[in-house]
Amino acid sequence: MPFHFARSLTYHHHQGHRLLPPAAKWRRHQLADEPRARPKAVVLYTTSLRGVRRTFADCSAVRAILRGFRVAVDERDVSMDAAFRRELQSLLASRGRAFSLPQLLVGGRLVGGADEVRQLHESGQLRRLLDGAAGQDPAYVCDGCGGVRFVPCTACGGGRKVFIEEEDRVQRCGDCNENGLVRCPNCCS
Repeated sequence: MPFHFARSLTYHHHQGHRLLPPAAKWRRHQLADEPRARPKAVVLYTTSLRGVRRTFADCSAVRAILRGFRVAVDERDVSMDAAFRRELQSLLASRGRAFSLPQLLVGGRLVGGADEVRQLHESGQLRRLLDGAAGQDPAYVCDGCGGVRFVPCTACGGGRKVFIEEEDRVQRCGDCNENGLVRCPNCCS
């Protein structure tokens, strides 16, 4: 069987690109930790802001470790979308943990931050934990967003406001986040 990597931006899942034998079937149910996660989905909460050097360096290190395993990662940048921040805060609070970045989830299970990922990687346990995760071509860059994973909202053009002709008024766009952005439809699930 030839080895095939799904093509996607910076490690995002695509529904149709899985490295599964034809007979393999995934159970489709909601996981307790991550409502939208699929079995063996790899989710990484990070930040692209360089305000705190150590946090940015830790996010980059975990991203590089996962890239080395060539697994598809749904990277959720909390600095680009406040909903991701709230999602992570809720997840960590339910476990009595303080907010910190990065945070890795595999198959809906919270693995931990940079120190935990490094320890698992050095002991060889991270490879076993990632077995069954979808493959990823780490060299692929999305034509739609250029690797940022977000694009300006098409409904409001990134301005966060839309004009309602019937009511002759302007209102907040319901399609985008607080930055006038939506996840890239080409590379994000």
